[in-house]
Amino acid sequence: MPHVILLFIHLLAAAFWVGGMATLHFAVRPAAVATLEPPLRLRTMAAALRRFFVGVDAAVTLLFATGMAMILLTGGFRGVHWRVEAMMSIAIVMAGIYVYIRASVFKALRRAVDESAWPVAAGRLDMVRKLVSLNLALGVVVFGVAIVGRAG
Repeated sequence: MPHVILLFIHLLAAAFWVGGMATLHFAVRPAAVATLEPPLRLRTMAAALRRFFVGVDAAVTLLFATGMAMILLTGGFRGVHWRVEAMMSIAIVMAGIYVYIRASVFKALRRAVDESAWPVAAGRLDMVRKLVSLNLALGVVVFGVAIVGRAG
């Protein structure tokens, strides 16, 4: 039973992170571009990202905690399926990209927005978009590994 609960929390956290990136990338950003002038768009996206990243902080923490707990419950890495090692490897890369976004690029975006340095803010937001796109693609790969790996 503990494994099922851990897996449920793990999947919710993954769905929040990957689904949130997809929502921001495919819905929120294009809507903001289509309807808001650059200063308001940059302020809106910075505010939306700030709120989203609070949830991602929790999701990433839960993903690693539940993932490691499930690995330990199955006897450690020695006995896990190849897909678990693949998912963990990709997750480490994704977390590294996220930490870079959160600690560096997003911090510079917020500073530029606070200073009304719109060209700088636009450049930082574009970097966030590119890195989130990369993480979104990696997140989809993780879901694929999880599903395809179960088959064989």
